[in-house]
Amino acid sequence: MGNLGFTEIMLIMVVVLLLFGAKRLPEVGASIGKGIREFKRSLTDTQEAIMGSDETQRNIPPRQMDATAPPASNAPAGEPKRLSQ
Repeated sequence: MGNLGFTEIMLIMVVVLLLFGAKRLPEVGASIGKGIREFKRSLTDTQEAIMGSDETQRNIPPRQMDATAPPASNAPAGEPKRLSQ
C-alpha cells in the first residue's frame, strides 16, 4: 500500500464514471466542492470564535487589578457569614 499510480487512478475514475454516469459527474463534483468550501468556512468561523479576531482583541481595554473590597456584611473578618439569623 502506498502511492497511487496512473493505472490505479484511471481504474478509480472508470468505476466512478460507471456508478454515476457522465451526466451526474459535474453535479457530484460541484456538490463536493460546495461541501469542502462550507467545511473550511465553518472551521474559520469556529477558530475566530475561539481565538477572537484581531479587531475584537484591539477594542478590548486592558484589564485592571481588582481592588480589594471591604466585607459586605457586619460580620468580623475571618468568620463565615451566617445564612439564617
